Amino acid sequence: MSSGKTRYDFNDQTAVVTGGSRGIGRQICEAFAEAGARVFTCSRRLPEEPYRSDQITCESVDVRDPEATAAWLERCAEHAGGIDILVNNAGGAPSVDSATAPPKLTNKILELNLNAPLVLSTQVHQHMKNLPHGGSIVNIVSISSHRPTPTGAAYGAAKAGLMNATTSLAVEWGPQVRVNCIVSGLVETELTGDHFGDGESKRKITNAIPAGRFARSEEIAHAVLFLAARDSSYVSGAALEVYGGGEWPPTVPKPEAPTAE
Repeated sequence: MSSGKTRYDFNDQTAVVTGGSRGIGRQICEAFAEAGARVFTCSRRLPEEPYRSDQITCESVDVRDPEATAAWLERCAEHAGGIDILVNNAGGAPSVDSATAPPKLTNKILELNLNAPLVLSTQVHQHMKNLPHGGSIVNIVSISSHRPTPTGAAYGAAKAGLMNATTSLAVEWGPQVRVNCIVSGLVETELTGDHFGDGESKRKITNAIPAGRFARSEEIAHAVLFLAARDSSYVSGAALEVYGGGEWPPTVPKPEAPTAE
């Protein structure tokens, strides 16, 4: 749930968000709508619960299908009169042993986490390049782009590639279109328990995070709004790290918390 009204004003803007039916994507949609934006989102599955705002429209679209995404963006632009913001949020991958991972699975992970956002960005560029105030693209990458990701090599490689694409497109498309990314750490969503458990396993993970906890979905959403806002017009090609300080280095013993005397 949102922690309160945002300071940003998106009343005259249209935001397009991929993967917005649940988790981080849903929170991003809600935050944009709360700030006044008209929001279009897509997901493989439509949301089970209605959005809090009637300014959010969701369609079932496979972001890995370039023809489907091009047609979806055309519908969004026609309905709203243009597209100001794209958030490439859809992504994810299962944990899998890299030595035995089927090539088909590896290709699907790369398609979803690298190819799809890159293609969507090139498609939405046509809708943004002539906007009076310019357009803004925000990519959701991961701390996995920064460090080794055992059992997630393809995912980490895809997110690292998306970081590079962020900086490359920012240089190529500036000043008309700004391109930035969020480097997200672990985020508390409805699927967190399925992936990490709720007991000792999760405690060990959070103990390695300097902030001492997972991020909340609204914290990622607020960071997205900051990068998308016109107040941030000089920010492009940036990687905003929203990961609670990163991770405690495994080779450095963590000091015990001081005890009260």
